[in-house]
Amino acid sequence: MSHPNPSSNPTPSIPSLELFSLHGQNALITGGSRGIGAAIAIALAEAGAFICLAQRDPSNDSTINTIRSKGLKAESVSCDLANTENAKAVFQKALDVMGGQIHILVNCGGLLKRGASVDVCEADWDYLMDVNLKSLFLICQSAGRHMIPLQRGKIINIASLNSFIGGDQVAPYTASKGGVAQLTKALSNEWAKHNIQVNALAPGFIATDMNSDLRSSAEIFDQRANRTPAKRWGAPADFAGPAVFLASRASQYVCGEVLVVDGGVLCS
Repeated sequence: MSHPNPSSNPTPSIPSLELFSLHGQNALITGGSRGIGAAIAIALAEAGAFICLAQRDPSNDSTINTIRSKGLKAESVSCDLANTENAKAVFQKALDVMGGQIHILVNCGGLLKRGASVDVCEADWDYLMDVNLKSLFLICQSAGRHMIPLQRGKIINIASLNSFIGGDQVAPYTASKGGVAQLTKALSNEWAKHNIQVNALAPGFIATDMNSDLRSSAEIFDQRANRTPAKRWGAPADFAGPAVFLASRASQYVCGEVLVVDGGVLCS
């Protein structure tokens, strides 16, 4: 059985810094109004991408204003990730805003609710799964239908340290983020042959609104920082570089990876 020569279809020779350019690229980002999502949106815009934010509340224009203040291009569309029909429709809404093409999808929308597993009600479980996992799949599905004919695309999902560890009193969240990691790999297996790179970023202890309850306790704050080999909490800005890498030509042969951004927690 003959095998293709790797050099017969090489990656074009591009100056190293240009590999990270996103000029001419359109990016749809969910959950981009704050925290990690906002940092990623701003970073992709600074790298040259036209940004469309899918937001539950489009009137929250802080991220868009930040991007536009830099002379860069950003728009928004409304989407409630808990609503299945919204999740199915948002990709087309973004296409309409962005001139009919989307090259990059970042699924950053999500939520976390803490509580003992014995007290989790079915409604809370379903709501969290709808937001964190089901909507992510539906938007990825829409992206795949658009990107496969184009034979190109970048999809970045936001997983979690809890994609690898069980956590404490976050069973539904952990289950959903485990699903995000495995879904990322499954979609990569299907779509890599279409030149679509599907990867994920897995945050560790990051100073965002999602875990403000933990950071409000000096004891817990210090405990998490000391548990981290880098000896600090992460910041949303720590995701700028990894996101640009996964969205750019620099990662053309990176497929199905869950890139952990945690200051070394998982390996400690």
